[in-house]
Amino acid sequence: MREKILYALAAIAAALLVYNMNQIFLVLPDEKDQGAIYRIIFIHVPVAFISLLGPFAACVFSLMYLSGKRLQWDRAASSMIEVSWVFATVNLATGMIWARIIWGIWWTWDPRLTSMFTLWLLFGGYLMMRASIQDTNQRARLSAVLNIFAAVNVVIVYKSIEWWRTQHPGPVLTVRDGGGMAPGMEQALWLNFLAFALLAAVIVLVRMRQQSVEQEIEAMRRYAHAL
Repeated sequence: MREKILYALAAIAAALLVYNMNQIFLVLPDEKDQGAIYRIIFIHVPVAFISLLGPFAACVFSLMYLSGKRLQWDRAASSMIEVSWVFATVNLATGMIWARIIWGIWWTWDPRLTSMFTLWLLFGGYLMMRASIQDTNQRARLSAVLNIFAAVNVVIVYKSIEWWRTQHPGPVLTVRDGGGMAPGMEQALWLNFLAFALLAAVIVLVRMRQQSVEQEIEAMRRYAHAL
């Protein structure tokens, strides 16, 4: 039953991505100021949302682990961080490509970019720490503490373009002073977010299962070694 659900979610995500890519590249017109490069927003923004939602959800599971000491919550948190880190990498990469075309530079130490890069480093360190600790319970405990601490930066990333107005543009999905996106463009953006969210959910569930099997194998290895 679980495998059927995974296959169904993956199929829906794939169908949405195929439909969205057709709309984005073959149906929607170029943006009047940015031209064709604006289409990168349909990847850049959805993966940014997921790379921020993932750590926030993982923080909740980390708190649950600290209160209940159940390893399944640690597996959920770490799987979400792994997937979020990959999405954050895509977000930073697409942002740099977009910046090179629009701003004429690959990178600037803008508050939004800097805070996102800091989040990427924090959770990269989180993954490195997990890989360096052999004891399952110690790894889960330290990971939970680091996750809760690092998740504070999620709020900073999200609010940075409101707290500091520098290079990065303001919100595009909220209408302010006549801003916002055209209806067709906004629909494509939200559909792509749904597609990437489903894809992320599938990968998280697969990674949780993999980690469960890894822990079972490790427990059997330690038992055999003790004998």
